[in-house]
Amino acid sequence: MKRIVLTLTFAFIATVGFSQTEEELKGELGAAKDSIAAIQGRADAIQGAIDALPGWKKGAFGTIGGNLSSFNNWYGQGTPDLSSGSIGVTVNAFANLNEEKFFWRNSGNLNLAWVKFDDKNDDTDDDSFKKGTDVFNITSLYGRKLNEKWAISGLAEYRTTILDNFNDPGYLDFGVGATWTPIADLVVVIHPLNYNFVFSKGDSVFESSLGAKIVADYTKQIGAVNFKSNLSMFQSYESGNLSNTTWINSFGYTLWNGIGLGFEFGLRDNKQEALNFALIDTPTETFDTVDNKLQTYFLVGLNYSL
Repeated sequence: MKRIVLTLTFAFIATVGFSQTEEELKGELGAAKDSIAAIQGRADAIQGAIDALPGWKKGAFGTIGGNLSSFNNWYGQGTPDLSSGSIGVTVNAFANLNEEKFFWRNSGNLNLAWVKFDDKNDDTDDDSFKKGTDVFNITSLYGRKLNEKWAISGLAEYRTTILDNFNDPGYLDFGVGATWTPIADLVVVIHPLNYNFVFSKGDSVFESSLGAKIVADYTKQIGAVNFKSNLSMFQSYESGNLSNTTWINSFGYTLWNGIGLGFEFGLRDNKQEALNFALIDTPTETFDTVDNKLQTYFLVGLNYSL
């Protein structure tokens, strides 16, 4: 009986001792997290001060995603002898000049992808990589500062594809108005006077028009994390059918020596493009009848930051 009592006593003491030790460790962990948050806050403040200094600020990061597969006599699937794959590349770059009385901000986005689906038993199919995602966008914004947050500005923006149908269509925006910079990493462009030039070959539905341009760009680097979100909207004064919107978001997380994980997704609404595509199969399609679906893409893969 004494042995049982002693055993239970020692077990109780050990349990209490372990619980106290765990609570102490949790307390130390909480204090460490608070210290890390405080250090990160000071680091962010210093980085913000550096970003606000005059001179050029340049940077770039990109994502490479891909997969390759090959099957031989894999009878469980409909195509037992199959070779397939996809390769995608995105690049985001910027070069910004900030001076006391003016700024000049330049950025570019490139997203290219190729896909392959080769049935080895079908000699008539295409065994090469076909063009997939194809996005190219460059922007240049110049502003004369009125105060710390507002400037009179001019914007030039060009968007097209480069692998297929280069400049067909191509969109070139020229506009003037105001730019608002509430924080160092966010730029909001409000241009009520903007002309949207649309380039295309042959007879097409594409039309240029006068309208308003709104661009919101947020670019941020926090330690190993790179993030960029760009929203570009054009509202035509002539017709809503000639308006368009593109929103691209890029994220990169660096793990080792500039290499990490990356993710990008984009959304686009463009009724002119929807109608131009629909006319290939339905020549009687019009702006009133076309199904203008939301355009989307995404890419996940390895990321490299410069």
